[in-house]
Amino acid sequence: MSTVEQNQAVTRLPALREQTTYPARRKSQPWGNQFIGLIVPAAGLVLWEALARTGVLPPNILPAPTVVAQTILDLGRSGDLWRHTAITLWRIITGFLLGAAVGTVLGGLTGYVAPARRLLDPFLQSLRNIPSMAWVPLFLLWLGIDESSKIGLISLGAFFPVYLNLSSGISQVDPKLIEVGKVYRLSGLQMIRRLILPAVLPEYIVGLRSGLGLAWMFVVAAEMMGASRGLGFLMIDGQMTGRASVILASVILFAILGKLSDFLLEMAGRRLLSYKAR
Repeated sequence: MSTVEQNQAVTRLPALREQTTYPARRKSQPWGNQFIGLIVPAAGLVLWEALARTGVLPPNILPAPTVVAQTILDLGRSGDLWRHTAITLWRIITGFLLGAAVGTVLGGLTGYVAPARRLLDPFLQSLRNIPSMAWVPLFLLWLGIDESSKIGLISLGAFFPVYLNLSSGISQVDPKLIEVGKVYRLSGLQMIRRLILPAVLPEYIVGLRSGLGLAWMFVVAAEMMGASRGLGFLMIDGQMTGRASVILASVILFAILGKLSDFLLEMAGRRLLSYKAR
């Protein structure tokens, strides 16, 4: 095959890749359908408020949503809300980026290089099954009670979903697609950039979203490790002082921030997939 023919073959690869990798784009849904998921939470809040106001739910155990909302407003006015939220977000962003970066490197290595997969994957898979709380005393012993132990624990939570999705996605790329690249004599770098990366991008984005979700779960355990700031600390402080409204406010803030961060990552993933499919 001449050089001109190889270049022409390479230019035809995006069309082949789109046919083998990407499903048809979904039609945009009506505006109202995008908010249908709010029906159940809204109904739950109304029922919760009614039961709390009628005394069915004890206020010291499960205060009304309006009381929780007022607690959040009070925390915002005092500045505690922004101080605790800012440090939690910093820990999440730093830990997630670190864990996702390591997961990407090791996932790509074990997925693309078979000897590395046989060498590293069994060990990493065994670590994945260890409960998050079992790591807390070790991280305290190894890294102390400062930010390093907290960031390390959050990174650990973000690492495994990214690693697992990327490694399995690369190892399960359609062999026919790889054969096409070999027929067109693509180099290793071209094979990765033009074929493998677009093929595994959907699984990789799912891994990033799962890793971000676990990072939010791990941050609670991380902020129990001698923290004096953060939403996790605020929740534990509410438990120690018997303030149920503070505990619920922390839980609601975790839910809102976690959902918002997942939404932003999902939107970024959709735009990237749309761009790659062109």
